[in-house]
Parts: sequence; C-alpha cells; structure tokens
Amino acid sequence: MRRALLLITLLCAGELRAQTIEIPLGEQGQANLVMPARGDSQRVVLERFGLADEEHPAVGRPPITRWDYREFSVYFESGRVIDSVRHHQPHNPKE
Repeated sequence: MRRALLLITLLCAGELRAQTIEIPLGEQGQANLVMPARGDSQRVVLERFGLADEEHPAVGRPPITRWDYREFSVYFESGRVIDSVRHHQPHNPKE
C-alpha cells in the first residue's frame, strides 16, 4: 500500500510546474555614491560625512550601532565601520 501511495505521489509531482515571478526592485541609488569604508572609525565618518540624520542606540552582542544619513546607513561595531548600505531608491517608470 505504501509503495502504491509513493508511486502515485511521484507521478503526480511530475505534473506540477513552477512559475517564475520577477519583481523589479528599482535602482539601488547612485553607483558613484561615496560611503564610509569598512574599518573607518566613528570619528573619521563624522569628520568626512558630518552628523547623521539619526543615530540609533547600540543593540545586540556584540553591540551594533547604526547611523542613518540621507542616502545610506552606516553600521558600527566597537566604534569601527563594519558595513555601509545605500538606501533603496524606487525606480519610477516613465509614463
């Protein structure tokens, strides 16, 4: 009985077809946007880019701090940049 059920299941599975759905994400900001580099200190980021629009308190272990600027966010661990990420810029199709 189990073999018959397994055989029926496998035969029915062959009839299934996957559909690929593509969702455009738009553009990810300016390609030439200068952002803080990994390893930069908070002092260097502050001197080079000025005050952040918003500074989030440290969370987690190890503590990770985030500074948000208009076009990107900077993530710090122990006062050093671990990543800089451009903000999503939606692409509006021309009408």
